[in-house]
Amino acid sequence: MASSFKVTFLGSGGSWPFPGRSLPSVVVQLDDYICMFDCGEGTQKQIMKSGISFMKIDSIFLSHFHGDHFLGILGLIQSMSFNGREKPLKVYGPPGAISVLSRAFNVGYYSLGFDILINEIPFGGKVETELFTIETIKADHLVPAVSYKLTENDLTKIDPDKVKELGIDSRKIEKLREMGQLDINGRNVTLGEISAGTRKGRVLVYSGDTRPNPEMVNFAREADILIHETTTDSSLEPKVNEFGHSSSRQAAEIALKAGVKSFYLYHYSPRIDDPEVLLKEAKSIFPGSVLSKELLSVEIKKRKTTPHSA
Repeated sequence: MASSFKVTFLGSGGSWPFPGRSLPSVVVQLDDYICMFDCGEGTQKQIMKSGISFMKIDSIFLSHFHGDHFLGILGLIQSMSFNGREKPLKVYGPPGAISVLSRAFNVGYYSLGFDILINEIPFGGKVETELFTIETIKADHLVPAVSYKLTENDLTKIDPDKVKELGIDSRKIEKLREMGQLDINGRNVTLGEISAGTRKGRVLVYSGDTRPNPEMVNFAREADILIHETTTDSSLEPKVNEFGHSSSRQAAEIALKAGVKSFYLYHYSPRIDDPEVLLKEAKSIFPGSVLSKELLSVEIKKRKTTPHSA
């Protein structure tokens, strides 16, 4: 489990750039680990403004292949190469990612000093890392698209009195965490025997582009933060749904049903001059609604420890 879990919005708009509203991209930092959800045109400029090191990005998770969600990756990888990156970059996307990105990365004349590892995540797929797990569901959009859920790994809190009572060398605790049980002084000791409880990992859900999706309610259940597209207000619902998007009213209803802790509106149409209209509508349904804005950073607080039950 990370000490810090920070979310930074690089862009909050959709379709095409709008003054003060760049195209979709969200950075998630768990301590020194950095990943990104979507990478619209202009993302590298926004990340430089943010003070986050684009050279330290480990993974990029793309929701789909409409230009406003992925065209920024072409410039970003070239900038990484110009600055001497050698570490491989992992890029994930929905079915079709290998074909689309392989062709995209071969546009123009340039050379890369590092490998790009393209991975297709099937609908309902999962990716596990040392810090978190990524899960997906199929988004209801006009092209193959996924919504992502990042769940931080749980942490078992250690009771120092139990460690002392069992005479366990503190240097063996991390090994015990990893294995779940360990032979110590000729006795099989389980992690539960020295547990003071479990701190559940924090959860972030990123919808990408989607019509209102009934699956999202369970997918985002009790998430710490739901970032859900709100392309327009409800007055334009028939049209916005026709093009595979959600209104602020529809997204707020999902946030309410899912019981999320916070809901950030996102992906505003350039036709929406003032997103406060969207926020007002969303707040009338889900009071915990917040407007995402350029370079807004949010720290997700740790969850409380649940006592261990024998």
